Amino acid sequence: MELVGKSVFGGVAIGKLAIYQKQDNQVKREKVEDAEKEVKRFYDAKETAKAQLAGLYEKALKEVGEANAMVFEVHQMMLDDLDYVESVENIIRSQGVNAEYAVAATGDNFSEMFAAMDDEYMKARAADIKDISNRVVDVLSGAAQGGINSDEPVILLAEDLAPSETVMLDKSLVLSFVTKLGSTNSHTAILARTMNIPALIGINYPEDVEGHLGIVDGFVGKLIIDPDEETIAKYRKKQEEEAEKARLLQELKGKENVTLDGTKINLYANIGSVSDVVEVLKNDAGGIGLFRSEFLYLESKDYPTEEEQFKAYRTVAENMAGKKVIIRTLDIGADKQVDYFNLKKEDNPAMGYRAIRICLERVDVFKTQLRALWRASYYGKISVMFPMIISVDEVKRIKEIVEEVKQELDDQSIPYGEVEVGIMVETPAAVMLTEELAKEVDFFSIGTNDLTQYTLAIDRQNPALDNFYDSHHPAVLKMIQMTVENGHKGGAWVGICGELGADTTLTETFLRMGVDELSVSPSRVLAVRDAIRKVDLRK
Repeated sequence: MELVGKSVFGGVAIGKLAIYQKQDNQVKREKVEDAEKEVKRFYDAKETAKAQLAGLYEKALKEVGEANAMVFEVHQMMLDDLDYVESVENIIRSQGVNAEYAVAATGDNFSEMFAAMDDEYMKARAADIKDISNRVVDVLSGAAQGGINSDEPVILLAEDLAPSETVMLDKSLVLSFVTKLGSTNSHTAILARTMNIPALIGINYPEDVEGHLGIVDGFVGKLIIDPDEETIAKYRKKQEEEAEKARLLQELKGKENVTLDGTKINLYANIGSVSDVVEVLKNDAGGIGLFRSEFLYLESKDYPTEEEQFKAYRTVAENMAGKKVIIRTLDIGADKQVDYFNLKKEDNPAMGYRAIRICLERVDVFKTQLRALWRASYYGKISVMFPMIISVDEVKRIKEIVEEVKQELDDQSIPYGEVEVGIMVETPAAVMLTEELAKEVDFFSIGTNDLTQYTLAIDRQNPALDNFYDSHHPAVLKMIQMTVENGHKGGAWVGICGELGADTTLTETFLRMGVDELSVSPSRVLAVRDAIRKVDLRK
């Protein structure tokens, strides 16, 4: 069976099909006849959860270092905490209820108790208690961790995937994304490009294909279910050809990003989590041009603490060993919803209460992040940029808050480094004010995804508008040109961190405009380097 949709990232994947399991976090209170049997179920689930955490510790140790892996060791110890275990047992025996309810109730009770404490460290443990309790409940109820019911890499089929769901996936188990809904500019599409795996949207797959063999052709937007031997052989050969192309690109590692006439350009990578640093280094990027800090909020069940954020930013800065790391402050809202922010439902969220608008109204949340960022800047070369800017007054207010944070750190004798400050240029309003804005900041980073959306008045999350969404639209290119010229006039350097930066058909155009930096998905770094090295600006 062959199904045709739209490709959001090229490549070939061959493997078993697995349908994404939406997790039902609702726990029902049920009366049980045999309380001791429920206690045993709890103990068995607790041991399984500890084994899972031990595996996660080993994985994190390799990907993000010991400091960030330690949380999984702490979680194992918390599961054996005597007070916690006794509470679960007591609820099961005294109320005659199921283990799932007893664990969830204990998790809620302990979490509230920790959250009410004055000590910041103890407050931070509230989220840990919730996390370990959810894990045990998942084991008890048979929910698949990460939404993938498989222990081998699969082609993942889903109705759609929210940003919070893609963040929580065990990415080592995903060969390809295939969704019924979504758009070519969705978060899932961006994640697929970061992971360098093929992805399709608009595929109306049948529901009875779990475990069947499938082939994803990301070049033509096709899903093949139960292929014959001849088709499998054909696509195996195509995979080998792609691997050879990738091998040839590897020869560009260590080479400069310099045109034939000697013009140099900074080529950085976009990342969405601490673990993505591995891909940045593997693909030889010169730095990180966009670190989407919202992953910390999407992954968490409550506001991430200053300490949690500081550790993440510090780890990235240290791992990049002096190379530039540009971190974008919190950019939620629109398609990136976080439950505990309690944002109201909006008719038009893409143009609503999001990004810097939230931060300037919830200054306590903003300051927590800024303190973590400035503290981390002591351990590497960190730059900070602010999303969704539409006025000079916003930038001036941000700078006031930054100064307040720096003063607080000075008063507490907490060291920090020199931090370059920039803004995302992703609204027509910002473009029109670039001459004035350049006097306020060190750099501009053009977010072409949103800039295209707002310039063309097209919701990039709406698949019905994909045929109208033209990232090469002359108006978009003129706005990029204007931003570069005005930025340079005001003394700011200018980069592109949107998906358009990886479009090698535009590399020469951007270089001729005078763009100083391109930041792309790690998997696209070497391809863009190849394009840069073929340009001759003398012609």
